[in-house]
Amino acid sequence: MAAPTGFLTLDGLRSAVADGHVDTVVVAFTDMQGRLVGKRTSARLFLEEIALHGAEACNYLLAVDVEMNTVDGYEMSSWERGYGDMALVPDLSTLRMAPWLEATALVTADLQWLDGRPVEASPRRILQRQLERLAERGLTAYVGTELEFIVFDDSYRDAWRKGYRDLTPASDYNIDYALLASTRMEPLLRDIRNAMDGAGMYCEGVKGECNLGQQEIAFRYTDALGTCDNHSIYKNGAKEIADRHGKSLTYMPKFNEREGNSCHIHISLRGEGGSAVFADDADERGMSTMFKHFLGGQLAVMRELTLFSAPNINSYKRYVAGSFAPTAIAWGLDNRTCALRVVGHGHSMRVENRVPGGDVNQYLAVAALIAAGLHGIDHELDPGDVFVGNAYESDVERVPPTLREAADLFAGSAIAREAFGDEVVEHYLNNARVELAAYDAAVTDWERVRGFERL
Repeated sequence: MAAPTGFLTLDGLRSAVADGHVDTVVVAFTDMQGRLVGKRTSARLFLEEIALHGAEACNYLLAVDVEMNTVDGYEMSSWERGYGDMALVPDLSTLRMAPWLEATALVTADLQWLDGRPVEASPRRILQRQLERLAERGLTAYVGTELEFIVFDDSYRDAWRKGYRDLTPASDYNIDYALLASTRMEPLLRDIRNAMDGAGMYCEGVKGECNLGQQEIAFRYTDALGTCDNHSIYKNGAKEIADRHGKSLTYMPKFNEREGNSCHIHISLRGEGGSAVFADDADERGMSTMFKHFLGGQLAVMRELTLFSAPNINSYKRYVAGSFAPTAIAWGLDNRTCALRVVGHGHSMRVENRVPGGDVNQYLAVAALIAAGLHGIDHELDPGDVFVGNAYESDVERVPPTLREAADLFAGSAIAREAFGDEVVEHYLNNARVELAAYDAAVTDWERVRGFERL
C-alpha cells in the first residue's frame, strides 16, 4: 500500500502503523515565541496511551526566553512552584502526516493543567477564547497568513559559526515576481510546497520578493484555528527542509536594511450558514455596516494591541516609511501604504492587516484582530473616511515605534484586559520585559563599529 498523505483519522494512523508507513508521532504545540515545540513519541505508545490521555511536558515551556533560559516573573512557572508538568492533549482533528520527516505523523496539542483546567496563557487557547466570543454571536472567522522568508546558501550550522555575518543570500538582486533567479531555489521551494500539501495544506504557489533571496509561499485560507495550526507546522517544516538542502532561511522581520519579512494577515467573518456578513451590495464599496464597525475597532485599539502583532525588538525595525511595511494607522482600498488594506468583494470581502512581521505568533495576532473587531462591532465604531494617497506622508496616528512603547500601551489597555484577562496580559508583558532587559544589556556590533576607535 502507498504511504498516506494529508490528515489522518485515528483508524488511518493505526493502518499506517501496521503497514510500516508510520513509526513516530510528533506531539506539538506553539510556544510564546511562535515556535513548534513538543516531543517525538513512538507511534505504538501514541495509539495505546497518548491519543486518549495526552502526554506531559514541563510548564516552563511557556515561561522561557528565546534562548530557552528560565526567567523570573511568570506566575505559572518558577523555581518556587517547582517547575511542574502540564498536559499535552492531542487535538485529533489535527492529526496529519509530516512527509518531510521519515515515517512520521504530527498532531497539535492543547495545553491543560493536570487537574484538567486549560492553560489560559497558551497561544492556541487565547485564540480559542476569541473564537468562542465570535461563536456566541453566530460568527466564524476565516484567516489567511502570508509569511515571507529569506533563503541563504549557508547551512544553519555554518550560519551559526559565522555569527550570522557574511552570509550568502540565494539571489544577487531584487527578484520580486522574477522567475529566473528564483529557479535556483526551486528544488528547495518545490520540496516545501509539496511537503506541505502532503501535510494536508492547500499550497497556492510561491513568488519572489524584493530582498535578496526573499520568497513568499502562499496557502489557501481556512478557518482561523486551522490556518494558525498550519502556520506553525509550515514555518517549522520549511526550516527543517531547508536544513536538509544544506541551506538556511530566516523569518526575521528585519534581517538587514533592505526590505523586511512581513506576515500580512487576511481576516473575514461569516455568519450562520456561511453568509458573507462583511459584504453588502447596497453599499457603494460593497462593505457591510458590521465590516465598517469591525474596521473601526481595528483602528481604535491597534496601538494598544500591537504587542500581539509585533512581539520582539526586531519587529519594530520593519516600520520604515516607503518600505511596504506600515507606519500609518489608516484603512484604504487596496492601498499598501496603510496598516489596513481592504480588498475583495462578496464572500472574499476582507481586511489585510499589514502590521505583523515574520516573527509573529499568529495565534496571538489573530486573537487581537478578533478582539479589536468585536470591540468595534459592540460599540458601533466608525472607521472614518477611506484614506486615499500616500499614508506614509499623512498626519494620522502611527504604529508604536518600539517594543517598549507597545508594551506600555498593552499594559494600560482596558480592552486587552477585558478581552484576554489579567493573567494573559501580565504573562505576555513579562515576556516583553524580559526581552527589553536582555536587549538593554547587550553590546552590539553597531556600538563597536562606532565606538571602538572613534569615540
